Amino acid sequence: MKFASGVATLGATLALILGLWGVPGFAQAAFPAKSVRIVIGFPAGGPLDLHARLLADKLQAVLGQPVLIDYKSGAGGTVGAQEVMKAPADGHTIMLANTGVMVINPALYGKLPYGTLRDFVPIARTAMQPLALLVNPRLAVNSLKEFADYARTRPGQINYGSAGNGGISHLVPEMYKNATGLFMVHIPYRGSAPAFTDLMAGQVQFMAESIPQAANYHKQGKVKALAVTGRERSTALPDVPTVMETGLKNFEVVGFYGFLAPAGTPKEVVNQLSEAFKTVLNQPEVRNRMVSQGADPAFLGADEFAKYLELELPRWAEVVQKSGAKLD
Repeated sequence: MKFASGVATLGATLALILGLWGVPGFAQAAFPAKSVRIVIGFPAGGPLDLHARLLADKLQAVLGQPVLIDYKSGAGGTVGAQEVMKAPADGHTIMLANTGVMVINPALYGKLPYGTLRDFVPIARTAMQPLALLVNPRLAVNSLKEFADYARTRPGQINYGSAGNGGISHLVPEMYKNATGLFMVHIPYRGSAPAFTDLMAGQVQFMAESIPQAANYHKQGKVKALAVTGRERSTALPDVPTVMETGLKNFEVVGFYGFLAPAGTPKEVVNQLSEAFKTVLNQPEVRNRMVSQGADPAFLGADEFAKYLELELPRWAEVVQKSGAKLD
């Protein structure tokens, strides 16, 4: 009798264990088990850094673990992307990337070491962001038309800075040059922060950059914003017209920000991170600060973001091809 009772008890225990094994999350440690690292492929002080800092504190409260920001700059965000691509696929290392890293680089680099949808799994799109067209504040122009007239009489004497070869801040001025027939010289930098420094100092005269930092410097009088590239005016720069308002019809360029994890990251971890970002972006304080900085909250979950990237990749490949930009 005692033996039979023992067998029954053992059987019940095994049944319980096997049942729990099938419960999601039981077979692996709960996520997150430690701090979450957000890798940015650009130097501190740029637009991605501003966006990461806005979200990190709130994300930390939602996840219940520290959220750290790690800068791995170089090669238009490629160095940071490789860092994340090689990281353990457990959700504790993720990447905040922009249009350039995700959909421009694949068309720009002949030997890109990563594939956006091959080596990463999308987590969430968090923002859409038009750019501002900027000039040095001492330049004697107050509108985009005046700048075009000024540059047209000085072919080859106007320099424009960018955050690096082939990025959106390089391609947008090239698109503007093609639309106007202007001749400007491209000066690439390692990130937007040093490019802004030289724009303010007058080493370059023109620049296209995402609105958060552009609006901040414009309000301080350190740069002069002449137009924005969105379809509508930016709430961060309400007195600055769109490029289309200045007479260049159909000139609309909007970048985006989003988070990705290494390929192979468990779906339940990706979904948990995606929901965490959704929770953060639904907070009025976060949304208001994003809008004031010039970024439009634009959440897409993991599956929707993946479909969005599938559409953006060929669209930007065409832009890169027309620009003639190519890097090895």
